[in-house]
Amino acid sequence: MEWSWLGYALAVILMLAGLAGTVYPALPGLLLLGGGMLLAAWLGDFAHVGMWPLVVIGLLALLGMVVENLAGLLGARKSGASRQALLGAFIGGVVGMFLGLFGAIIGPIVGAVIGELQARRSLPQAGKVGVATFVGFLAGTAVKIACAFAMLAVFAGALLFGGAAAV
Repeated sequence: MEWSWLGYALAVILMLAGLAGTVYPALPGLLLLGGGMLLAAWLGDFAHVGMWPLVVIGLLALLGMVVENLAGLLGARKSGASRQALLGAFIGGVVGMFLGLFGAIIGPIVGAVIGELQARRSLPQAGKVGVATFVGFLAGTAVKIACAFAMLAVFAGALLFGGAAAV
């Protein structure tokens, strides 16, 4: 009996979970998306999706993850955040991941504000850092979503144009 359909079903599930992860910060969206694409390419013996499309997909995933992780910190830093605020944003992000979507969004902001207040700055400055952290988070999420769609486009292009793109 042919069981490859189970593998393709798993690949689709990974890709769908990856797409969900682009908007749900607690899931490693781009890794899941790329993993599903790699599994589908492997199941197809890399006949349609070969090395170069997979390299581009991997680079897009890496770019999206780096920008996502740096965007909130860069937003906070741009607003004049202290080291304590940057550390607070990081800790808040880690703790927030375990508190669902709301926690994943609010955690870094609350952490940055608390860190800034501990650095003996004013409440308006702490609020400014919190807002900048949130704006950075939104920018990072936008870049992550753009990378996910670019990954999908590369994968679809390789599937549609087959062997020429699979070299």
